[in-house]
Amino acid sequence: MTTLKITKKHHKHFNNPFPSTPASLPLLQGNLLFNSQTVPSHQHFSIGKDFQLSWSSNNGGSLSIYHQSQPKRAIWSTIPGQAFVSAALAETEVEESRGSFVVKDRKLHLVCHHQTILDIRVIDQFDHSLEAQDQDSPSGFLDLDQKTDFKGTQFPMVLVTGWVFNMRRKKKHSHKYGTLENAQFEGKGPSTCARYWVLFEQKNRNQIGFQVKLGQPNFEFRTKASPAASGRYKGFRRRLGQFQKRRLRWFWSSARPRGFVFVSSSEEELEELKAEEFKEFNRVCLTYSSEENERFYGFGEQFSHMDFKGKRVPILVQEQGIGRGDQPITFAANLISYRAGGDWSTTYAPSPFYMTSKMRSLYLEGYDYSIFDLTKQDRVQIQIHGNSVEGRILHGTSPSELIECFTETIGRPPKLPDWIISGAVVGMQGGTESVRHIWNELKTYNAPISAFWLQDWVGQRETLVGSQLWWNWEVDSIRYTGWQQLIKDLSVQHIKVMTYCNPCLAPILQVGSSRIFRKWWMMESEDGWLILVKACLWMPPSIQVKILFQPTTNTQSCGLK
Repeated sequence: MTTLKITKKHHKHFNNPFPSTPASLPLLQGNLLFNSQTVPSHQHFSIGKDFQLSWSSNNGGSLSIYHQSQPKRAIWSTIPGQAFVSAALAETEVEESRGSFVVKDRKLHLVCHHQTILDIRVIDQFDHSLEAQDQDSPSGFLDLDQKTDFKGTQFPMVLVTGWVFNMRRKKKHSHKYGTLENAQFEGKGPSTCARYWVLFEQKNRNQIGFQVKLGQPNFEFRTKASPAASGRYKGFRRRLGQFQKRRLRWFWSSARPRGFVFVSSSEEELEELKAEEFKEFNRVCLTYSSEENERFYGFGEQFSHMDFKGKRVPILVQEQGIGRGDQPITFAANLISYRAGGDWSTTYAPSPFYMTSKMRSLYLEGYDYSIFDLTKQDRVQIQIHGNSVEGRILHGTSPSELIECFTETIGRPPKLPDWIISGAVVGMQGGTESVRHIWNELKTYNAPISAFWLQDWVGQRETLVGSQLWWNWEVDSIRYTGWQQLIKDLSVQHIKVMTYCNPCLAPILQVGSSRIFRKWWMMESEDGWLILVKACLWMPPSIQVKILFQPTTNTQSCGLK
């Protein structure tokens, strides 16, 4: 079964100026159950030397994480009685046009929104008492068993294991407010469940790492029962529902959630065929608590909002958009180029990081597309396009401490050079004569100048959206006559020349007869590196290697040479 479809949208004619909001996975909510025989009523677990995880069975059960320096202030906690891990399998379509993207969830096949906790265990460096729970995973966590070098690991770690499940299959979905509504379920169909593992590990004195992984979906099938048995089961379900309404706790005694599904033999065969297609989940959701008056800041470079409480924030690098919802410019941009107008959430540099007014902070690691759903006042739900997620929870008592803690891991920008803050950086276009004219004008006012930023150094071309740069990344010697001499003259006065470049390449067939261009080629080497080369069009192929990019599939040594 194909779960991802990528479409390149590039309409040469007019497009819909008011594109609809793409359908996406709704906020998932489910119940939390736990095994009272293996999970105690109340217990505290140490995570490294500086953190503590607390489990409480009150109100259905919840987890909380504290820093030892502030044992009464939770930096992360789940919602009592509600699932904090859920999973789904959905078909996704991605449309792209000139660097603008839209991600649509077309069909929702599986949803496991209920959760059990079977065990909460401490993993210590000298703990050799781990009993086999999976044939291939003695500790119950695959990455932990495959790890041989524990240098730098701060023990103890805490591992939470259990099942996510759904007794009933989704009946239908509708598109409402940009989400796939799935409130209606039907009683018959396969019950679905999967193992999950949540690992907490101290990374440094102010950071705790978390990993969530899902196993493969499992299906339970039962043949059709007799009318008498069916009646007894329905009576049992009715009585059980009454118990739940009275909020009486019932215990999950089996190691795997099992449902009674009444299907005929033909229906059973059909569902078995469908089950073969569902090899793994492609959505994992992490849900935890938030306070009603808690404000959320961050998420990288954002232009439309400061506080994101009440919004769904997608983390996807793309074009910022022309207009971003303001009319009539967004209307015009969308009309001539598919979704070029963008909206409030489109940005060049988003980041899966936030901090709140309650001094709580979290960020994700990895490259999977994610959405932070902050539409509910009492919770946060992170939806990740994948079957696992990694991230870190930060401890700090002020915004500056949280930022310092965050950049300690991801890196900090270098200090700005003295020359860039010694005067104005003049951004302009127009060519050599225009630059010299503005330079002379500024001299008459004794204005200090640090640099000229000339983004049109490559020249301009006419497109459907107006004048755009020639993305061929070589100087336009007609527009900027005497380019090298201009750089030398400015350098004598200690003025830098700054330019602009991006990873896009303009189609060479659009080249006019007034200029001679070099053509860029891309090829992949034997060792997996992507090589960017260029060759002159008017001479025999003369290949000169310019840049080497390692594919993003190998994240261990991605870099630039």
